[in-house]
Amino acid sequence: MTETTGRASTLRVSRVVEETADARSLVFDVPDAERERFRYRPGQFLTLRIPSERTGSVARCYSLASSPDQDEQLAVTVKRTADGYGSNWLCENAVPGMEITVLPPGGVFTPKDLGADLLLFAGGSGITPIISIVKSALARGSGKIVLIYANRDESSVIFAGELAALAAKHPRRLTVIHWLESVQGLPARGHLQALATPYTGYDAFICGPGPFMAAVTDALSTAGMPKSRVHVEVFTSLSGDPFAEPVPTPEDTEAAGGDTVPVEVEVNGETHTLDWPATVPLVDFLLSKGIDAPYSCRDGECGSCQATLLKGRVTMLHNEVLGEDEIAEGYFLGCQAVPEPGTDPLKIEF
Repeated sequence: MTETTGRASTLRVSRVVEETADARSLVFDVPDAERERFRYRPGQFLTLRIPSERTGSVARCYSLASSPDQDEQLAVTVKRTADGYGSNWLCENAVPGMEITVLPPGGVFTPKDLGADLLLFAGGSGITPIISIVKSALARGSGKIVLIYANRDESSVIFAGELAALAAKHPRRLTVIHWLESVQGLPARGHLQALATPYTGYDAFICGPGPFMAAVTDALSTAGMPKSRVHVEVFTSLSGDPFAEPVPTPEDTEAAGGDTVPVEVEVNGETHTLDWPATVPLVDFLLSKGIDAPYSCRDGECGSCQATLLKGRVTMLHNEVLGEDEIAEGYFLGCQAVPEPGTDPLKIEF
């Protein structure tokens, strides 16, 4: 059973799987009526509402470990962290039958081409979006996949059995390289560069602790991999409440006054031609017109509202998601974008 309120749905946990001593997977039932709403791409995440005695609730993003191409149910994997209120609460309290409020999938950490050759780096629980990509690429693509997976020790390896089974089933396509700190020490840049050098023509995806991702990014740069091929997943603690429904009214946007810019926006396959107020963020403006633009945090922190600029220029007020190369390719965050002064008429696609 699900209850839908605004953009949020209440999903029932069907199973809780103990992956390691400090990691759990939560498997959700999604009724047929909600299937389209929870359609997702490999590498995306769900935002969960978690009870809090201090604030009523907190919002936390957890990557989907399930694959839209191989798994019937949705699953997120949560690993305890020393100061992680949300992860610790879920690991201690989540049980089958529990209902959790969830936002639809979001995020931009997903390959544009699942048929490409992929070089994947995961550190600890960073394996979660990576295994989703692995399973979908094996199901839909034909390229080579190399996964370099770093952990503290053998007992910390999440999905160890599943990865071994996938590698055995696809020996010509999937190579899994484990790096254990207890055996090999911390993976330094030189080690990572040596592992990556044979695959600099691949597309790289990196997820894990900050120092690990920084070391991998540095190693790939030194190895000569172009920045355009390197994709890093970065989660930040959401500063606002993405479950709130503060939808601006037409009066709000009209009251902003000032100049407008003609814009043609494609959302969910439908094209809308509008006059966009120059001081109003795009997502706010579209919502005020009754257009169901995608968004989650509305603070420039999650990437759910990523859009493509086909014509014209925009300015982002805040951005913690997109890199310089992605911006150069025309991507921007709709919740933070306003028209740039003097721009030509805009053409945008969500």
